[in-house]
Amino acid sequence: MTKKLPPNFLQDPVIVDGRAMRTDREGYLQNLDDWSPEFARALAAREGLTLTDDHWAVIRFLRDFWHEHGVQAQVRVMIRHFTELWGAERGSNHHLHLLFPIGGPQKQGNRLAGLLRTKGEH
Repeated sequence: MTKKLPPNFLQDPVIVDGRAMRTDREGYLQNLDDWSPEFARALAAREGLTLTDDHWAVIRFLRDFWHEHGVQAQVRVMIRHFTELWGAERGSNHHLHLLFPIGGPQKQGNRLAGLLRTKGEH
């Protein structure tokens, strides 16, 4: 089950090394060049998530996909990639949503990867 954040929860800037990183009202980084692993850790902590090696693998995949294709990876692309990498159970839609319980890998994953909101998100 996907968790939801309280309204306006992510409007405050994320503080990284004493610097305020501006995010939009849904927690997406406004300047993609501000992303760092420290940003991801700080935002994850604020969302109640401790990043594991699996989280970092998804975050790296999302960032690499963005840099290669100029768009966010669709969930089906993530499932195909991680099923090949981890096997059917761990690469499944269900497992990816367990990793990223607040909006799944496409919303929470992209937020933590410092990417923009996907088209069609409200």
